[in-house]
Amino acid sequence: MKIAVMGTGYVGLVTGACLADLDNEVYCVDKEEEKVRMLSQGHIPIYEAGLEALVKKGLDSLRLKFTSDAPMAIRSSEIIFITVGTPTTEEGEADMSAVREVAEEIARNINGYKVIVNKSTVPVGSTKIVEKIIQKRVDGQFEFDVVSNPEFLREGTAVQDFLHPDRIVIGSDNQRAIGILTELYQPIHAPLVITDPSSAEMIKYASNAFLATKVSFINAIANICEAVGADVREVALGMGYDKRIGFEFLKSGPGFGGSCFPKDCRALIDIASKAGYHFHLLEGVMEVNQEQMKLMVEKARRRLGSLKGKKIAIWGLTFKANTDDLRESPALAIASMLREEGAELQVYDPIAMDKARDILKDVIYAADPYQAVEGVELLMLLTDWDDFKWLDFKKVRDLMAQPSIIDARNCLDPLTLRRMGFLYEGVGR
Repeated sequence: MKIAVMGTGYVGLVTGACLADLDNEVYCVDKEEEKVRMLSQGHIPIYEAGLEALVKKGLDSLRLKFTSDAPMAIRSSEIIFITVGTPTTEEGEADMSAVREVAEEIARNINGYKVIVNKSTVPVGSTKIVEKIIQKRVDGQFEFDVVSNPEFLREGTAVQDFLHPDRIVIGSDNQRAIGILTELYQPIHAPLVITDPSSAEMIKYASNAFLATKVSFINAIANICEAVGADVREVALGMGYDKRIGFEFLKSGPGFGGSCFPKDCRALIDIASKAGYHFHLLEGVMEVNQEQMKLMVEKARRRLGSLKGKKIAIWGLTFKANTDDLRESPALAIASMLREEGAELQVYDPIAMDKARDILKDVIYAADPYQAVEGVELLMLLTDWDDFKWLDFKKVRDLMAQPSIIDARNCLDPLTLRRMGFLYEGVGR
């Protein structure tokens, strides 16, 4: 099939590359010409396992093309995916301006029947908004259908998630559009959930809000475990074997972040509020998440007393491992709070150092994890990169002014480190 993907951000780039790998002809559209030029040479602006190779494969086969010529891509395609960002406004609602802009562009250039797919995370009712924008300009001249097809991509495993998903959700009231998308996804062997557009849009928000709730729940349990002498990892293990609960997202830590959970929780709270429902539970989830980040700073304060002038090393700046995404990263939030209290930070991340320099100022960026700990009184591990698990901790101990660790991801072995002379503290252990 011939496809246009409008937007080459995280979702758009993964979607375009994967659809090309499924033998479709794909135009990935972006208005930034320099970005298009770099992508056309196989240089991708994000770190995502397997994506660069997939993009190069698509370019070599000529099934994947990048362009800034939106009218050409729209006119040449049967299916048009909208994959632009919907960031949170100050009021907590999703910013639909980019989606509206793409809808206007489609309306100006539609030249026959098209299936327009809302892949962006959008509020309930957005399918109808896009439909009205296009219908107003087309005025019955051409047929089209707008479908909700939410994405469920996890950063770090997005390619795998697209090609081997748990389910594919298609929200449409039109059998013709459903048939076309069913055919498109036929090579992917996954359950198809066919529903109405509003339900499809709600499925995405409800899924992310529930997962965010699991993270905040296990962090709350971790804090109780610390108080009563239990180990949250053992508790999570015992819980996870219950098939009704499962192991996913039962890892305590410094809080959740990234491009989805915080944004989607705020948007769902806003959707509920506009519908006349006060979502106390989800507001609590967000509050627990903020408190968890503050708790990591409190752990440092308990360890060092006043933080003013104290040298602290931070390992990990991204919101999770295996991505270079810094959006709403708990690590950055914690680093900022430490700086506000006068701590002197030496930081290291395996992937995101260059991006972090534009956000986190007045810190020392180390060349490697060992340089980061030189002369510090405390090491805080805030992102669970595998790189950190296999370091020479005797060398780390000898480089530090005090062998003291706060492992906010519970990814190190407390017994081994304590035998080496470290003062170790995890979360809920």
